[in-house]
This record gives sequence, structure tokens and C-alpha cells, in this order.
Amino acid sequence: MLMLISPAKTLDFSPSDYKEHTLPVFLKESKQLINILKKKSAAEIQTLMKVSDKIASLNVERYHDFKTPFSPENAKQAVLAFQGDVYRGLNAVDFNKKDLAFSQKHLRILSGLYGVLKPIELMQAYRLEMGTSLENKAGKNLYQFWGDKITEQLNEDLAAQKDDIILNLASKEYFKSVNSKQLNGRLIEVNFKEEKDGKFKIVAFFAKKARGMMCHYVIKNKIKKLNDLKGFDYENYCYNEALSTADSYIFTR
Repeated sequence: MLMLISPAKTLDFSPSDYKEHTLPVFLKESKQLINILKKKSAAEIQTLMKVSDKIASLNVERYHDFKTPFSPENAKQAVLAFQGDVYRGLNAVDFNKKDLAFSQKHLRILSGLYGVLKPIELMQAYRLEMGTSLENKAGKNLYQFWGDKITEQLNEDLAAQKDDIILNLASKEYFKSVNSKQLNGRLIEVNFKEEKDGKFKIVAFFAKKARGMMCHYVIKNKIKKLNDLKGFDYENYCYNEALSTADSYIFTR
């Protein structure tokens, strides 16, 4: 089982006691993107990313500070660096070594700068959303830059774990970087809905946290069988058989 989630805009690069790490598989591609971004002024970054002056200036500084080789002294494990709703639900600080080892095999973070990250792969601070229209040699945006590389890497990861189940817990913006038709596995969409006035609907704030909680549930319970997902019951969510289908699991509360 391979779970896909999105990154977060909020980052925490405070020192960590956890030193075990691996390196991003697409670091060469990341450098190519950084070289493009380094040539842009704060004003150009602000326009490109539609962010404030402060955020634009911060990220210009980050691009210029980007350097290799990565080490625990100048970078941090992705699953510990990302914050935000999904990662509050994921709660990786609660993981022990066995949990982190399991997550390394079964969790992938899609990223505009790094393509795809394993949980304990090191990353440096950045802001580059997958939907950014950043011109590059491959085209006018990051989807064209990454092409099928992300999909091919996910297929390699599926083959390595000898499993064909892919749980999509990523946003539409990020999952668009994956060519679902070329995935060598069974894709399962997972969504979370709230009941109000007798109707169920997705509420973004709650859904994001629930995606992280689902990953936490899988990692803590070392779940490998699809049917076992139905036991997810964090914060009063439960599997809704009436709303679900074979390839779409809906959890409601």
C-alpha cells in the first residue's frame, strides 16, 4: 500500500534529535528548478506565486541559501519539516523508529520542488506549489517539468513493496502531477465528509486533517490490506458503505 499526500506551506526547521535520513531521488531536478528561481527578483516571485512581499522575499532568500550536499545540519526530514492541517493529523512526532521505517516504505509526499519525497528524506525550506506556472526547458509549468518522472518513481516504489494499492490522499493540484493511467496499481480515492442537515459534504479544513489521520492510522497499525482501512475511527469518523464504491472510500461523521 502506497499513500500519497500533499506538502504544506508551513514549515518547521527547528533542530531535531532524529538523525536517520535518506536523500531525495530527484535532487538533480530540484537544483535545475532552484537555478531558475534564483534568477527571479522578489517582485517576480510575488507575481508568479501570488504571495505577499514578505513571503516573496523570504523565498528569494531560501532559493539563494539552497546548497548541497544535504545533511541534518542544513536540512530536515520531510515528514518532520512540513506542518499544516495534514501534518497535524499525521502527527509524525508520535512515531517511533518502527513507525518511521514503515512510513518510509508506504508514504509519499508529492512536491513541486522535489517531485516526490519519502518521509525521512532530507529537504531544505522552500515554497513552490505544484500548480505554479514556472517556465522551464520542458514547458511552461511544473507539470510539464516533471512529466512522467513522478509516476515512474511511484511505480518503482510499488514494485519494491510488491503491492499494487495506491491510496490517493493528496489534493487535486498535486495528484495532477501523477499520470494515473500509467500507474501499475489499483488507485483508491479516499475522502472525508461531514454531516450537516442530513447531507454529507467535504469541509476542507477537516478533510485535510483527516487525510493525515488516515496515514497515522495506517502507519501505527502497519496496515497492508485494503479492507482493514474500514476500521479507521479517529475523531468519530467511520466508513460509510452506502456512499463508498470499490475504488472510492468515503468516511463520514
